[in-house]
Amino acid sequence: MNIIARQTFFNLVSIGFAFLIGAINTLYMYPNYMGSRYQGVIISLLAFSNLFQPFISFGLQHAIIKFFSSFKSKRDKDSLLIFSLLFPLIILCFFSLALWKVWPSIVSEISLKEPLIKTYAFVIIAIAISTSYFEIFFSWLRVNFATVFGNFLKEFYPRLLIFSLLSTYASGLIDLSTFIYAIVIGYYLRLFIIICYSFWIYTPRISFKFPPMIKEILWYSFLIFLSGAAASIILDIDKSMIASIITSNDVAFYSVALFIATVIESPGRAMFQIVSPLVAKAINTNDEIYLKNLLKKSSSNLLLISGCIFLLINLNLDDFYMFVNQPLYSVGIGIVGIISLGKLYSMSIGCLNNIISNSIYYPYVFWFSILSAIAAVVLNLMLIPDYGIAGAAYATLIVILIINTLKIALIKFRLDIHPFSKQTFIIIGVILAVYFIISQINLSFSPFINLLLRSTIITLVYAVLSYSLGLTNDINNQVKKILKR
Repeated sequence: MNIIARQTFFNLVSIGFAFLIGAINTLYMYPNYMGSRYQGVIISLLAFSNLFQPFISFGLQHAIIKFFSSFKSKRDKDSLLIFSLLFPLIILCFFSLALWKVWPSIVSEISLKEPLIKTYAFVIIAIAISTSYFEIFFSWLRVNFATVFGNFLKEFYPRLLIFSLLSTYASGLIDLSTFIYAIVIGYYLRLFIIICYSFWIYTPRISFKFPPMIKEILWYSFLIFLSGAAASIILDIDKSMIASIITSNDVAFYSVALFIATVIESPGRAMFQIVSPLVAKAINTNDEIYLKNLLKKSSSNLLLISGCIFLLINLNLDDFYMFVNQPLYSVGIGIVGIISLGKLYSMSIGCLNNIISNSIYYPYVFWFSILSAIAAVVLNLMLIPDYGIAGAAYATLIVILIINTLKIALIKFRLDIHPFSKQTFIIIGVILAVYFIISQINLSFSPFINLLLRSTIITLVYAVLSYSLGLTNDINNQVKKILKR
């Protein structure tokens, strides 16, 4: 297995376990032991922290990936890493001064519907700082092609932390306040671990000299910072606006549905950790053939794997919600279907986002993000009051469809490449065929047995069709190796 397949596999395993624990937290632990109100409060606090995080990291985690491979000497690479650690401290000083006067009004605005958010508003900034530095050190690992442990800390650790705290809360050993303080402590423990691991993988020589191309690095970071701020709005504005317009209970219902749909992205999250620095290296060395092959392979592989997950989720939704036995949360069944379509489309474009952000066309990332943020805010304001959480789902889907289509058009006209091939349409045909066939099968057992049987049938039918049609050589070759063993 090459470096992409090997690290993608291990990353996918850790993400798979992360989603499993996340599902237990979201669908069982929170509803049964903490309730939808407290669940909504905690999710809202974490969502707001994600909105502030880009203002601290300033896009430097992306600058590391783009510029690290373009530097030839260790001295230049070291200066880039050290600069990426020191510059956010300067930002924090100015950010604190700017935030000092407006923070009370911001807190009052976001806590209109839920007073508890005001009580624990400090969590927003505390976790935003921790997450900012974590992302910088994770990029440090990614450019050295050591993504597995970093991905474990990024995906698995926070969910395991929440699970441990929820279990302790359920036993009555801690209250809500202690729970929230422990989350903050846990995030900083994660930061300490990745700092130690990063210096072990690659130890730079401490230098206070500016790295080469400092103007280009700052300009790139600035645009990515603006793009990241807009992207954070896109990711969390729906939950934040639901909390402000409706109630924190609805945040919990929506978040469960969003969590289920987001599982479709897990193969991409696993692959992009290692693909992103490889894309940057291909662009820095002008390896156009490798870049084109990387785009098409990532597109077909992700569409094939994500398509199977899409089917497993959407064909099992009714039985799944019956199995978790949370009637109030079942309002999210339609939400899952809406958002999962957008997630599947995002996976079908492969590593296209990585190509744009690491090429000379990276300023378009800023404009796409700004357009996405504006569209997300406007659509949520228009649709949430009339359609509730379904309105937020439709807003998310519309934004995904429009922005991804514009990105495909950009790469086609500027670089004369695109992610799709004949196999793309065959895979889509297989997904539609399996969906139509399995949806006609009615099972009348218990929800758990129905889930087990239907999932087995879906997996077998989908795997046989995919393998026999030879939809992706990479996956077929790995299957052949496993069968030989």
